[in-house]
Amino acid sequence: MFVDEINVSLRAGHGGDGCASFRREKYIPKGGPDGGDGGKGGDIILLCDANQNDLTRYYYKGEWEAKKGEHGRGSQETGSSGQHLILPVPPGTIVFDPETGRMVTELLVDGERVVFLKGGKGGIGNIHFKSSIHQAPREFTCGEPGEEGTFHMKLKTMADIGLVGFPNAGKSSLVNAITDARRKTAAYPFTTLHPSVGIIHYPALYERLALADIPGLIRGASENRGLGHRFLKHIERCHVLVFILDMAGVDGRDPLEDYAALLDELGLYNTELLDKPRLVAANKMDEPAALENLKLFSKKYPKVQVMPLSCLLGEGLEELKAAFWKICRE
Repeated sequence: MFVDEINVSLRAGHGGDGCASFRREKYIPKGGPDGGDGGKGGDIILLCDANQNDLTRYYYKGEWEAKKGEHGRGSQETGSSGQHLILPVPPGTIVFDPETGRMVTELLVDGERVVFLKGGKGGIGNIHFKSSIHQAPREFTCGEPGEEGTFHMKLKTMADIGLVGFPNAGKSSLVNAITDARRKTAAYPFTTLHPSVGIIHYPALYERLALADIPGLIRGASENRGLGHRFLKHIERCHVLVFILDMAGVDGRDPLEDYAALLDELGLYNTELLDKPRLVAANKMDEPAALENLKLFSKKYPKVQVMPLSCLLGEGLEELKAAFWKICRE
């Protein structure tokens, strides 16, 4: 299961109550008040964790609460503060107020921490109410409730490169060939059902790039057909867009029309996507019709950088990786 949007109910810890107590020891008949304060409630902290891939853990458990602070005790003992609750979320997570739609916070960098909800203050003990005219106070205050609310979490995948294309263009095959990811591949559409991020390694440079594999788009994706918005949002944070085209035109597809359709869908969803650097990965060049289609494509789109390749034969992959590195660093 892949979960990239979910509602969660969160509650920080309640503060502990103050204590009404009096010192009672032998030979000290009027020891006076000695009630301690209550402990502070635990905070809810969001932690950006690169080891998290999605929001599935919040699908199975939708309510989270931090620990309460302990009550105060006699002998002026302050109750212990409640333990903070740390909730890990993947990079690219945005938290919204579902009633107003206002963004509350977002976490982008691995290791980033946000104190999201603060625990309640502890109550005060009766020792604080002592005065010259009120020497045996029984007053104390209760702890304050922690902050709480229901929030909407949305994940937008973070990667250097976003890979887009129509179903069966070869996205998963390409990801498996050049990254450490292992995506399911098969000869039918929509083999890929959710986004994933693979890492492209450059051992000679001691560097790497993150490549996001977005499930196949269909016409009307910008209108949310075929879960379009759930897929398209994952390329908004990518620095570079790579259009993978079936240059052989298998199953009657036209790579020129496919490219134009992909541009239309991205532009209708968010015009800023068209301003991102992009290149075309021309897949299935081992097929007879691919070379002629490539010539037609280059003639119609002379300014578009095209990288011929064959995922089946493993041809052109190193050149494509080099092109990725160059365009990302530029």
